[in-house]
Parts: sequence; C-alpha cells; structure tokens
Amino acid sequence: QVQLVESGGGSVQAGGSLRLSCAASGYTRSTYCMGWFRQAAGKEREGVAALSKGGTATYYADSVKGRFTISQDNAKNTLDLQMNSLKPEDTGMYYCAFVDGGYWYCGLERQSKYTIWGQGTQVTVSS
Repeated sequence: QVQLVESGGGSVQAGGSLRLSCAASGYTRSTYCMGWFRQAAGKEREGVAALSKGGTATYYADSVKGRFTISQDNAKNTLDLQMNSLKPEDTGMYYCAFVDGGYWYCGLERQSKYTIWGQGTQVTVSS
C-alpha cells in the first residue's frame, strides 16, 4: 500500500517560484506513472504534469510548458514539481497521484487511472 504526502505549497507573488514535493511511502514497486494535478476554486481538477516510472516519458499541460518541471528523486523517494514564473492562474490545490495496481497508463487525460492520491498542498499566487 502506497501513501503520498505533498509539501512545499505556500503563497508567492507573480513571477516567483515554488518547489512541491510528494513523499511516497509503502510498497511502490507496482507504480507505473506519477503525476501532479491541481484544482482551482470553482473549477474542475486538471492534469499539470506526469512522469512515467523510470523517467522515460513526461507530459505537461500546455499552460505550464516551459515553466514547470516534473522529476523524481529516487534517493529521497519523492516526486517533485519545480514551478517557475508563477502566475495568478496557477493558484489552486495541488495533488500528487500515482497510477498503481496494475494499470499501465501514463498521461494527464485519464485521471481515473490514478488510484493513489495525496491530501494536497495549497499554492496561492498573488498579483
């Protein structure tokens, strides 16, 4: 069983940077894909970035390409999201999630394939 805990959220002014981390514990051998999602107030949850196990493929939402970078720190067993040039529209609750339990999907569209989710960390970008 895998458990995920996000950290690194906070408040920052537009143009600033934040680095989010998702610490994974438990048995992660069956994990196929890892991703970051966000949900702004009054809007549906959307995929931000995803990384296949082994780092062979990455996926980014068009709105964050060139600004966000997803990576995995194997030594620390964390999934990280470096966010630069933050904009007010980046404000929201950010969640990390894993595709686990035998699913072989990786990407941002099929959110139902992500079966393990963290509790979320709030990111607020002020103008």
